[in-house]
Amino acid sequence: MENTNPLIGRKIDKSTIINLERGKIPPQSVDLEEVVLGAMMIDKKGVDEVIDILQKDAFYKEAHGHIFEAIFKLFQESQPVDLLTVSAQLKKDGLLDVVGGDFYLIKLTQKVASSAHIEFHARIILQKFIQRSLIKISNEIIEEAYDESTDVFDLLDNAESKLYDVTQGNLKRPAQTAQNLVIQAKKRIEDIANKEGLSGIPSGFDKVDRLTSGWQPSDLVIIASRPGMGKTALTLSMARNMAVNSEIPVAFFSLEMSSVQLITRLISSETGLSSEKLRTGRLEKHEWEQLNVKVKALEKAPLFIDDTPALSIFDLRAKARRLKSQHGIRLIVVDYLQLMTAGTSQKGGNREQEISTISRNLKALAKELDVPVIALSQLSRAVETRGGSKRPILSDLRESGAIEQDADIVSFIYRPEYYKIDEWDDDERTPTQGQAEFIVAKHRNGGLDSIRLKFIGNLGKFDNLDDFDSPFEFQSKMNEGDQNPFSAKELPSADDVFGSGMNDDLDEDVGDVPF
Repeated sequence: MENTNPLIGRKIDKSTIINLERGKIPPQSVDLEEVVLGAMMIDKKGVDEVIDILQKDAFYKEAHGHIFEAIFKLFQESQPVDLLTVSAQLKKDGLLDVVGGDFYLIKLTQKVASSAHIEFHARIILQKFIQRSLIKISNEIIEEAYDESTDVFDLLDNAESKLYDVTQGNLKRPAQTAQNLVIQAKKRIEDIANKEGLSGIPSGFDKVDRLTSGWQPSDLVIIASRPGMGKTALTLSMARNMAVNSEIPVAFFSLEMSSVQLITRLISSETGLSSEKLRTGRLEKHEWEQLNVKVKALEKAPLFIDDTPALSIFDLRAKARRLKSQHGIRLIVVDYLQLMTAGTSQKGGNREQEISTISRNLKALAKELDVPVIALSQLSRAVETRGGSKRPILSDLRESGAIEQDADIVSFIYRPEYYKIDEWDDDERTPTQGQAEFIVAKHRNGGLDSIRLKFIGNLGKFDNLDDFDSPFEFQSKMNEGDQNPFSAKELPSADDVFGSGMNDDLDEDVGDVPF
């Protein structure tokens, strides 16, 4: 007599036992599982349509999971999928008798005539799997909540993490074989080779992007400096370049400044109006027009600013997951790391251990969401007290060596002008006014370098340093004895610089010029 009990041939977990005690059977659709597997064995189109929707664990009946796994192996190896090949693969794996033999496979193919509605059926199976997963997670959370030794913040974080995994369709990500990873890596390299531009998220600073190839997914990037060097200004400039120029969604978590202060800085940078003028509101008529016109691009930018003070790492992860799910953010900025809290109720830990927990969780967040996380950090006072060069080094990172260990990139901002140093310590002794150095001191997947950037203090922004941003190159050529260091042939015409019809349009465009 044929057995119709759906629980036979299936491994029973604890949540299933609990549901049976309450008189409930876990959500399942064994009939649709049979139809989908039968359609996959009689029609190649059926395999193509559902192979990336389902997984072995999505099948309620364990035998069906084994059959799907055999089909998946054949698909991966570009082998034909039919009754004979699936039977041979199951026999090779030693599972043919476990699933019911050739007779059961023949029975599956007789259940369906075509793969016409296979995708619809597969999505129902997936829905049942998600329901079972939620039941299992809920039972685990209930059991952990009754355990008095469980930290409540860890419980909340684990609960949200598990639920987030369900929404992403990968409840548990199994260890992958070297073969699969090599295929993925080769595909990524091919995609990068065929793609114009950078492989990562562009910062908007040309030399930085050439060194890093853009900020890479899952990387933790630390940008550190002493107070007043311009950490916030640099990351705001990056966020603006990404959100406005490249339309890349960016999440900016500010623990130090309010969201209105940050957006005012961005308005200053965007319009060319000084922060002082925007703070006092004393603008001329043409400056008001300039303000209204230039902020339009900023208004449309996919930039999300959160100014929650004393943000815990748990709250950050929860907020970041929601922003990733709702808005597809591709980069996260945290300003700054030392103002965060670990968010646990455990006593006895010192600040160094807390910072270590925070940096470790920031790296975990970058991997989980597969986005770069840029975290700002303070440096210790050792920089100020050190004689000679004030240029930061890795040992200056404040409070925890774990920051250096967890980070993929550690970089520093150095402005000699801040220390009343008028010339760079290079052979040319060039002036330091309006310049900064972006020092990459650790780069796990690339080289190290010190890159000079332009710093515009009254606008609170950084920019690329061009050859003619300061007089040092002109002066160096004059020192070589060249009376006219730039010949007339090299000089651009007025039309090249300002565009043709400059005089005709000057009166109309004057309101857009940042005086």
